[in-house]
Amino acid sequence: MSGSSPAARLQRLFEGHRLTPTQRRIAHCMVRRAADAPFLSSVELAELAGVSQPSVTRFAVALGFDGYPALRRHLREVAPAEAEQEETGERYNEYQQAVRAEIENLQHLSDVLADPAPVERAGRLLADSRPLPVLGLRAASSQARGFGYFAAKVHPDVRVLDEGGSMLADRIDSARRAGATALMCFALPRHPKESVDALAYARDQGLTVVTVADSAFAPVAKHSDLLLPAAIGSGLSFDTVCAPMLLGRVLLEAMCDGLPDAQARLEEFDVRAAARGLFVE
Repeated sequence: MSGSSPAARLQRLFEGHRLTPTQRRIAHCMVRRAADAPFLSSVELAELAGVSQPSVTRFAVALGFDGYPALRRHLREVAPAEAEQEETGERYNEYQQAVRAEIENLQHLSDVLADPAPVERAGRLLADSRPLPVLGLRAASSQARGFGYFAAKVHPDVRVLDEGGSMLADRIDSARRAGATALMCFALPRHPKESVDALAYARDQGLTVVTVADSAFAPVAKHSDLLLPAAIGSGLSFDTVCAPMLLGRVLLEAMCDGLPDAQARLEEFDVRAAARGLFVE
C-alpha cells in the first residue's frame, strides 16, 4: 500500500461497494480530505460532507466495518499521512509534496489502465458519435478545450461545450439532432451544478455519457454511463490535474483506434500545416 497516495488508497477502499448518493457524497469528501480523513470524528466528517452523523455511521457499515470508529482505525493503520516520510527519513516542502502526490496519482492511473477495456469501450463510443460534444465547465473547461483541440484533428465534427447558461441545453439538443450518440465530459471540483444538470439532460435525450472525473464518487457519477476516475492533487491552493489530463490523452488514442482514417487525417493536417508555415521547426 505504501506506493500510493492517501487519496488513491481511499478510492480503492470505496470501489466495488454499492453506495447511496449520500454515501457517495461522504466518500467524495473523504477522498478530497484524504490526509485528514483518519483523524476526523464522525461529527466533523458529517459537517464537512453536509450530511447527518448517522449517515456517516451507515456509510462505515456499508463498507463492512462495525461502525465509524472501526473505519477510522483502519484508515490510521493503512494510510497514515506521514508514515512513509518517517520510514525514509525524508522531508519535502509543500511544492515537492504536491509534485510527489501527482506522481502517485499517475502511478494509480497506470495501475487502473492495466485493464484497458473501459478506455477501449469509451474510445469506440466517442469515435462513433457524429458529432461529438465535449463538455467541461469552469475548472474543467481547459480539459474540454484541450481534448477538443486534438480530437478535431481526427474526428470530423467535435463540438466543445465549455460555457454554461441557458444555451447549453440548446447546444446539446443541436448535437443530438445532428446525429450525436455520445457526449464526452470532463468534471473537476468544485463540481458546477450546471455540469450535473447538463449530463442528466444529455442522458434524457438519449446520449451515452462518458465522463472523466476526479473520483468514482463525484456528483456526476449517477449521470454517467461510463465514468473513468483520475485522482487530482489538492495540496496547493488550486487543484492539480495531471492524471485527468493524461487520461484525456489516453482516450484520444483509444478514439483514434476507432477511426479508420485517423492517421490519414493527421498526415493531411501535417501537409497543410507545412504548406501554410504554421509551425517553426
